[in-house]
Amino acid sequence: MIVRPKTNWFRMLFAWEGSVQNTILAPLAIILGLSLLALWGHHRSDHFFLRLSPVPFSLIGVALAIFASFRNSACYERYWEGRKLWGQLLGASRCLARFAITVPGLPAAHPEVRRVVDLLAAFAHALRHQLRGTDPADTLARLLGTAEAAEVMRRAYRPHHVVALLQAHIEAWRRQGRLSDVLFAACLAQLDILTATAGGCERIRTTPVPYAYEVLLHRTTYFYCALLPFGLVESTGWATPIVAVFISYAFLALHTIAGELEDPFGQDANDLPLDALTVHIERSLAEATGAASLPPVPVPDEHYRLG
Repeated sequence: MIVRPKTNWFRMLFAWEGSVQNTILAPLAIILGLSLLALWGHHRSDHFFLRLSPVPFSLIGVALAIFASFRNSACYERYWEGRKLWGQLLGASRCLARFAITVPGLPAAHPEVRRVVDLLAAFAHALRHQLRGTDPADTLARLLGTAEAAEVMRRAYRPHHVVALLQAHIEAWRRQGRLSDVLFAACLAQLDILTATAGGCERIRTTPVPYAYEVLLHRTTYFYCALLPFGLVESTGWATPIVAVFISYAFLALHTIAGELEDPFGQDANDLPLDALTVHIERSLAEATGAASLPPVPVPDEHYRLG
């Protein structure tokens, strides 16, 4: 995610970090070359073979804008749903930590309370790694110890196993008489939220936008932008390169942004900052138990990226 200070409207025009210019520079350069070719052909020959009428481009442009807006709306909905799911994860983790801290006879710094907090943090980290396809071994070893982390790593779906460990610990408290029936049921309800949250994230991660729809929009966008200079040259003349590149920039940028937002759990510049979110969850839980050392506060890098 790009996190940068607010700037005035003029500086925003030249903002580079976090935009998609780098991704679409090559297509824009090709369109600029086609614009120069169309301009050259228009002035060198009255029978230039790709002199097209601008009328179809107006109609196609409107339809393409509508289709692109539908796809962007669908992809942003996936992005926002992912953020809401991680908000639910934070809320459920804090509720379970609060229940653990207030268990009678166990101070907040007690090892059994710390274990619940560490398991909650391990769940968040395991889910992050599961969604991104990265290795959580080091993080799990830090939170759970080498032996238990190795047991979790043997599982295909590690967040689910961490929830099972949490439930086993809470059930042990129930058998010891530390939790009432009401509080035990409340803890199970929060564990259900953790499981549902992980399932919702997996649903987004494993169910992309239908491929046929994406291919159709991709082909239409690029063919439209490639032919656009030849439809504009008759009416825009020497301004054809500027107009064609500007219009193409709008369509290609929207297309690229939608592609980034489609998988909000990835590591593109505009994806959700899962690293920062998991550290925030771990910090808030550790602080509740009075831990002496906390993970450092995540800050954006020199390119304004918050991982």
